[in-house]
Amino acid sequence: LNFPFERRGDYVVAIGPEELPILDELWERGKKNGVLGMKMISADEMRRREPNINSQVSGALWVSTGGICDPFAVVAAAAENAVMNSVELMLETEALDFVKEGRRLVGVVTNRGTFPCRWVINCAGLYSDVIMRQAGLETDFKITPRKGEYYVFDRSKVSIHIVLFPVPSPISIGIMVTTTVHGNTIAGPTAHNVKDKEDTSVTPEGIEEVFAGAKKLLPSLDKGDVIAVFAGLRSSGPTGDFVMEVPREVEGFVNLAGIESPGLTSAPAIAQWVVDALWEHGPKLEEKPDWDPIRPPRPRFRDLSPEEQTLLIYSNSAYGRIVCRCETVTEGEIVAEVHTPVPARTYDGIKRRTRLGMGRCQGGFDTPRVIEILARELRILPTKVTKKGPGSELLTRPAKVQGGCHA
Repeated sequence: LNFPFERRGDYVVAIGPEELPILDELWERGKKNGVLGMKMISADEMRRREPNINSQVSGALWVSTGGICDPFAVVAAAAENAVMNSVELMLETEALDFVKEGRRLVGVVTNRGTFPCRWVINCAGLYSDVIMRQAGLETDFKITPRKGEYYVFDRSKVSIHIVLFPVPSPISIGIMVTTTVHGNTIAGPTAHNVKDKEDTSVTPEGIEEVFAGAKKLLPSLDKGDVIAVFAGLRSSGPTGDFVMEVPREVEGFVNLAGIESPGLTSAPAIAQWVVDALWEHGPKLEEKPDWDPIRPPRPRFRDLSPEEQTLLIYSNSAYGRIVCRCETVTEGEIVAEVHTPVPARTYDGIKRRTRLGMGRCQGGFDTPRVIEILARELRILPTKVTKKGPGSELLTRPAKVQGGCHA
């Protein structure tokens, strides 16, 4: 699928002798689960591998098979490959209810009409409990949003090359400090239950908690090097584990709920479980004979050699016009993302595909140019360009662009 992935290894770090027994518990659990590449390392070895680690480090569990990826790129790549293989992707389409014949689901009612179905796979995340009840499951299962807040550090000021976890708590992996495939260091997340399933706000208390936890691992971290803060929500269920089932009460329904951390890591295995469940419970599946698993890569200008950049500009001059200076994103890359099998049609869509606006200026320089490019490529007015869909228009009236700023 050609998305960024690097196997850097994970370190679970014990600070002080009182945390060492937890490493032993994790070691035993890892052996029981068949985890490969585990090794206990000493405090001295941990200091050698990460010189800025807390001087009170007492040891670490290293798992060499741990990897990092770009989660936005994973989702976009999987969606594009599906569409390339004839899947019809319907965005901005809300599932409102189901059409039923007895216990069987035969249709999905949406804001864009009703669609017949043989099977429904409930992978609605925070709203999976709502879908369960709409489908007819009589259950008190409830998804609780669990907020996680993060810091993003300037990669020119803070640079680590490994993934550092503290010893975990019963409800959370704790505040980790990790590199990313793009070179930034991030710290987080918190783990606090909230009521609103759309509440991705950051809080002063949460951000202080992140910084305190991060400094426990790397005391040299400085708030002055933070370029962004953000929050996300986990879909936390009452069982403390994933719910993966084909319930007997409703026919034609596969239920996936409470998929929180490590949901991204587990996603390919969950998908295979769904395929196996459909084989077992549903009509005979037929493999698509011309299925193509390859998603062709698109050039990322900042990752190319000077010679490759020159050739790319020669083939398409739009790659010679830098729109985002911090992340070296070109007009050519933005235009390419607008015309993919799953087009990016908003500022955030472009941001998550290209990293535009994710640098130190956080979009301060590039936003006017992106509005201009999106309006041109989508053939809409600049006032219709949105940040993340209807209701998030970036302009309230026509604006004149001069030298990268609104006038």
